[in-house]
Amino acid sequence: MSLFRKIFGSKSDKKEEELKSGDRGKYMPEIKLPIDEKFTINFKANGGKFLYCEDLNEIFQSLDSIIQENKWEDKKAFFFDKHLKDKFKDADLLTSDKVSDCTYFITTCENLIANDGSLLISSHQIAEKKLTELPANFIVFATTSQMIETIGEGLRGIKTKNKQRIPTNITTIKHFKSSDEKDFLSYGSSSKNLYLLLLEDL
Repeated sequence: MSLFRKIFGSKSDKKEEELKSGDRGKYMPEIKLPIDEKFTINFKANGGKFLYCEDLNEIFQSLDSIIQENKWEDKKAFFFDKHLKDKFKDADLLTSDKVSDCTYFITTCENLIANDGSLLISSHQIAEKKLTELPANFIVFATTSQMIETIGEGLRGIKTKNKQRIPTNITTIKHFKSSDEKDFLSYGSSSKNLYLLLLEDL
């Protein structure tokens, strides 16, 4: 690039800037966000806390940070999933098989729903428990390949993966704010203080 272009910029660059900064007409099609970006925006808008990790070491470091931040070092974790409990055995967590003894729940999910930032779960994760029966603090371990656009897509995926025995108790967790500020759409739903440990696997 010439010195003059560096100092004054090119005309074509200016034209591009003008086009970008110009308001889009109301009849222009919506800009389609990538699925991961859409999920992140909606998940954070719901009040969720998001930790992106490139490998399992980062997952364990992030989990440790969550525990320290909330002063849960002497609190117990609840697991339903035995495979997940084995995966986190090196984290040296205090655990209990009794939900009432536990401060936080570590689980997986079926899918991450991009268009509303919710998490799709089933009896694979919560057995036949209601969300209100589980601890108020959730730590969800998921992978980037679990991101999908809509709930309908997730339900079709569950049906396809589990042809022999479709899981029951399928629901979404969408409200992650522990405050009392709820609108009528969140009436009757259980708010959870939710952390998402997202592992890159694509």
